[in-house]
Amino acid sequence: MSERARFDERHLLAIEGLRKDSILAVLDAAEPFFDVSRRSVRKVPTLRGKTVINLFYEASTRTRTSFELAGKRLSADVVNISVSTSSAVKGETLLDTVKNLEAMQPDVLVVRHAASGAAAFIAARTRAAVVNAGDGTHEHPTQALLDAFTIRRAKGRIEGLEVAICGDVLHSRVARSNVALLTTLGAKVRFAGPRTLLPPGLEALGAKVYDRLEPALEGADVVMMLRVQRERLGGSFLPSTREYGRIFGLNEARLALAKPDAIVMHPGPMNRGVEIDPAVADGPRSVILDQVEAGVAVRMAVLWLLAAEPSERVPSA
Repeated sequence: MSERARFDERHLLAIEGLRKDSILAVLDAAEPFFDVSRRSVRKVPTLRGKTVINLFYEASTRTRTSFELAGKRLSADVVNISVSTSSAVKGETLLDTVKNLEAMQPDVLVVRHAASGAAAFIAARTRAAVVNAGDGTHEHPTQALLDAFTIRRAKGRIEGLEVAICGDVLHSRVARSNVALLTTLGAKVRFAGPRTLLPPGLEALGAKVYDRLEPALEGADVVMMLRVQRERLGGSFLPSTREYGRIFGLNEARLALAKPDAIVMHPGPMNRGVEIDPAVADGPRSVILDQVEAGVAVRMAVLWLLAAEPSERVPSA
């Protein structure tokens, strides 16, 4: 980390309101951890003796697995709790769950919950550091951080880049976190999607808004497609996913409107053939799997910055 990039946060609950220095501190700290994940022995003793609990009330593959790997590669003790196997199915409230976990003296609680604000609710009631792994339609801060890390590695910078975020913006916590982070770091953000999936007030976030995909893609350096969240959609939002794919799906012809060296991103899981064509998802400009790899390094950085003793927060070798 550079001397100016300091991380003094108690929790990581949102990107909105996060200092630029804190964002850069995470991105810089993730660089050596990225290298750790490519070694033959993918482990460092950095958080030996610390305990990380992953409390997931929503289904997840990438986020939960990468947080588990991140903690274990830092030598922390990691416990995974899924709502389907917890006392929540017996009626235990979130508050009582947190109180019981608090009694076990964890150092970090990683929380994914369907209710917006759940992570902040927990943070106000525990001594542990809390990481928001996605709360309702509010935010997903570590996804935005790993996206920024991927962009910076692929493009060499973030400032001045044109980033098109396209799809179901209305229900996307990823979009909310990304626009806050990218504009803080000097990128220019464009949103595109059907009018029914574009919430009001996007311009106030410093973004341009389009109700057609093509103009948003013109000259873009980065194209980020968002998942069509079928579980949140009713007939009033979309006539059909087939119609959506025909008008708003990213195919090779539409991608040609972006810059020749533009990269393609997706937070996953993908609806192939709906918001993104398989030829694009698996094509040479896709960095989707790079995002997955970056997720482990970025989450290692977040856990380290939150759980390590202040004297230990020095650049890793």
